[in-house]
Parts: sequence; C-alpha cells; structure tokens
Amino acid sequence: MKQSKLLIPTKKENPSDAEALSHIMMERAGYIYQISAGVWAYLPLAYRVIRKIHQIMHEEMEKAGAFQMETPSMLPADLWKQTGRYEAYGDTLYKFKDHNDREYILGPTDEEAMTEILRDSVKSYKKLPLVVYQITDKFRNEPRPRYGVLRGKEFSMLDAYSFAADEEGLDEAYQAQAQAYRNIFDRAGLSYKVILADSGTIGGDNSQEFSAPAEIGEDVIVYTDGGYAANLEKATSKFDAVQQTAEPKELEKKATPGAHTVDEACASLGVDQGQMIKSMLYMAKMSEDDYQPVMVLMRGNDEVNETKVENALDCDELELASEEDAVKYLGAHPGSLGPVGVDEDVKILADNYVKVLVNMACGANDDGHHYVNANIDRDFRVDEFGDFRNVQEGEIAPDGYPIKFTNGIEIGHIFKLGTGYSKKLGAQVLDKNGRLVDMIMGCYGIGVTRMLSAVAEQNADENGLVWPDSIAPFDVHVIPVNAKKDEQMAMANELEQQLTAAGYEVLVDDRKERAGVKFADSDLIGIPLRVTIGKKATDGIVEVKIRKTGETLEVKQEELVNTVGILLKQLDKQTSND
Repeated sequence: MKQSKLLIPTKKENPSDAEALSHIMMERAGYIYQISAGVWAYLPLAYRVIRKIHQIMHEEMEKAGAFQMETPSMLPADLWKQTGRYEAYGDTLYKFKDHNDREYILGPTDEEAMTEILRDSVKSYKKLPLVVYQITDKFRNEPRPRYGVLRGKEFSMLDAYSFAADEEGLDEAYQAQAQAYRNIFDRAGLSYKVILADSGTIGGDNSQEFSAPAEIGEDVIVYTDGGYAANLEKATSKFDAVQQTAEPKELEKKATPGAHTVDEACASLGVDQGQMIKSMLYMAKMSEDDYQPVMVLMRGNDEVNETKVENALDCDELELASEEDAVKYLGAHPGSLGPVGVDEDVKILADNYVKVLVNMACGANDDGHHYVNANIDRDFRVDEFGDFRNVQEGEIAPDGYPIKFTNGIEIGHIFKLGTGYSKKLGAQVLDKNGRLVDMIMGCYGIGVTRMLSAVAEQNADENGLVWPDSIAPFDVHVIPVNAKKDEQMAMANELEQQLTAAGYEVLVDDRKERAGVKFADSDLIGIPLRVTIGKKATDGIVEVKIRKTGETLEVKQEELVNTVGILLKQLDKQTSND
C-alpha cells in the first residue's frame, strides 16, 4: 500500500488538550480524530489495528465455544425499567423518545436484550450452556471524557453472555471465557493483571477484572509478589489490630475552634490520628423513595471504602450527605460530626479497627467542638462492624505478602450474574427433571477501544507509537529516502511485492518528502520494522530498523524476506515474555 494514497494526517505538535502519552501519539500519528468531546473517529491506521484485535477476539471466542451475534444499540426503556437499571444508571444513560413518545436508551451494556432473546428462543436445558457474544458500539454519557479514546461517550466493546441451567454449566462457561480473555490479551501484546473486582451496577459475584498497569489508569491495582491482586474497591488485608486495654476515662467535651479536618482536630486536641474517629455521614438509597442516613466510623488515618459500605447496606446508591443533611440529622456541619448521642434513625457502621479502640476522640455534633474519651457501648452505639476501609501499601495481604499499589486501565471484566436478570425477565427453561428453572447467567466484557489505548500507552515512547506485530497496522514500513530516484522506487516496489507474497503487510512511503520527515512520521506511526532504501540501493543493500529497540542492521535485498521473518518472530517472543 502506498502512503501517498492513505489518510495519515500526522502532526508535529502535541494536541493542546492531551494528557496521556497514548492520546498524544495516536492523535499526532493520524490514528484518531476528535469529532466532539468524548466522540472519536478512527482513521485508517487505527481501523486496521482494531480489525486485527477483532480477528484475535473472533478466533479465541470460537475456541471457547461462543457464537457471534448482534443486538441493536437503541433499546426500549421499558426493558431496562423491568430490571431497575433505568434509574440505577442515572445521568450516564442516554435517554430519548421517538415520534410516538416511546422511551428509548442507547445501550451501555446488553444484559436485558440478550436475556429477552434467550428467554424467547431457548426452552430446554438441552441447549445449555450457551454463550453468545457481539462486538459493537456502546454509549455512556461520560461527564469527564479524557485520555483520548480511553474514556469516551461512544466506545467499542466485546460483550459476551453465558446461559446455563445449573451451576456446573455456568462454571464451565466462566472458566472458558476467563481463558479466552487471557489468550486475547496475550496475543495483543498487553501486560495485565487479573484482579478481584466489584461488579458495580451490573451485579453478580465471582468478579474478575483484567487491568493493564499504566500511569493514566483510573483504577488502583492492589497486588503482591505472592500473586494476590484486587482493585482498591475489593482489596482486603490481614486484620492485625490489638485490643487496647486502657481504663475508660470520663467523656469530655472540648472546644476545637477552626478544626474542620482530622489533622486540625488532632492538633487541637493533642491526640494521635489512630485515636481520632473520622465520622462520615452518607445517604443510602434503599429503594425508589427511601433514603437512609448512615454514619461510617473510621480511624482518622484510614479512608472509607464506599463500595464496601454500599455492598454491606445492599443499597442502590450511596452518596456523601450534604451540609443540609448533616445539620438535619446531626445538628452540625461536616468536620464536627460524631457518633455520640446520634438518634436511632441514623444507622452507624464502624470499621473493624475502631472496635479495638478505647478513649477515642470524635466530633461532638456541635460546630467547633469534639469529644475525648468516647467509648463504644458506653457513649455511642455501633449497629454493624465490618471491613469498610481502603487497604494501605505495606499492609499484609491475605496471601501473606506486603501490599503494593500501581495504577491500571480496566480492559476486561468477567463475572457470574446468577439469576438476577432471568428472574426479573422470566427467562426459564425446563431442567432434566421437567421443572422450570431460571437461567443462570454470566457476563464477560472487553473494551476494544480501551485495549487500543492501553496497548499504545504501554508501548509508546517519546518518538511515537510502538505496536506489537500481532495488531500493528502493517508489518513493514518501506522508505525510499528519495522517491525522485527511479532506482530507489523500483527497489521499493520490488520489496513490496516480495514481502507481500511472503504474507507480510507493507506500507511504502512514496511521498516526495525529505528523509527526516519520513523517518519522523515512521517513528510516530510505530510499524514494527522499517526498511530504508538509500545510497546502497545500487548495491542491493537496505537498512532494517527495529522500531521497539532502535537497533539497525544492513541486509541484502535477497535476504530481506527471511530477515523480516526472523525479526518478527523475535519481537513476538519478546512480547510474550514481557
């Protein structure tokens, strides 16, 4: 393929609004074009990469026994209302009406549609387990699009759904999908971790997330050298607190003017953060019109893990209470809140580490005042203890190794949905005993465009993109230094024919540009191997450059095809080892 005929609008300058290396380089290299905030066009080079990712996905999903289909992006709102997700998704759901005033959404995921189709299509356990998948565009009204295509309003996903008549069938499908996802990411050249995760608004359990370590990752990966890995929402550490044995002292109220933070209150009272109780007031949405005020107690040096709290309450939503709510339920503003004297209508949860403390300091529910020597049961109640905190680096994980943190990009997620959707939508089959049973579901998703961004982020350098050969837009970039010289262009055309005949994809830079411009664009585009045709063309010698390492070697024309094959195999092996 000739570069002069291909749309590759490279840029010398970095985009002014780009923060991530992958965003900068994909836009500069002419892979993506922004139509509006969070909405991107994928230009020919990016489309070639995405097409190769799709092919890997198709091959691995077929090996795993999944079959491709497609559901519409425009879905009736009534279907989502039946499962309760129409409200649960909130403002991130695109909602609209047709000319008949019927409500629709643009689907961010397809559990409802797939369940309806299987409900009406499969009636017997003999057809199960069954796995279907699609690769299609999804939509989310992302309030803060950023990092290029990583977090957008429209994005491409592979989403698969399994249906089984029993737990054995569910586990069979789940394990097959887990292996397929590993194969997909391995073949695409991604470095990733498989971590324990929360299922979020989709629901279900046995949730595993595939996360690609990267500085721009939105998630914190908690991991150890022993193999433990979880996202911060799900991570736990070994409980190592010792019960304090001091004698309870008399409760005392003290003025703490201007103390609104834990640090300020500790300084004013002269107490350690470990003895200060941080009291966080939340409003938990238990049902459509039922909001429950909930106070969460935490040591001053710990942070509340809202996902753990939300799961413990089994609520639809959890949000930090407003100042008005704090005054309404506790009579004070945030910064002076505490559990002493709190009415029964406010539920109180406390982290396990609070349980061992004696003579604690806490807010007095009186602006500018705190208590010291507060004790559980004597001075305040706790309705439920549990693990409600974020783990910290250096703590000991369940596998006995110290915890480490790194940022990660979520690229895939799998979980066992159970019967939540099938019950609500009436998806049943006859089992082997002739009884109607709810289909047991699994859900499996990969962000295709997130994969594109993650691979670029992990492999790009200061000069541009560096694609693994398995998904690179081309295998070889052939560059005649001076396209005006007939002998160089003749050799370029010969090499293109030879390499193409050997099964390689070749891009020939036939533009009448300066050599420096061609080389800079080649580095930006990131094709694995560059073949330069220069002064030694008359001697039948070309230079081969490995984009990933920068190494160069001179090769005779007749040996080029074999050399390309050897180098690409070496690069594939390095990618697998990485």
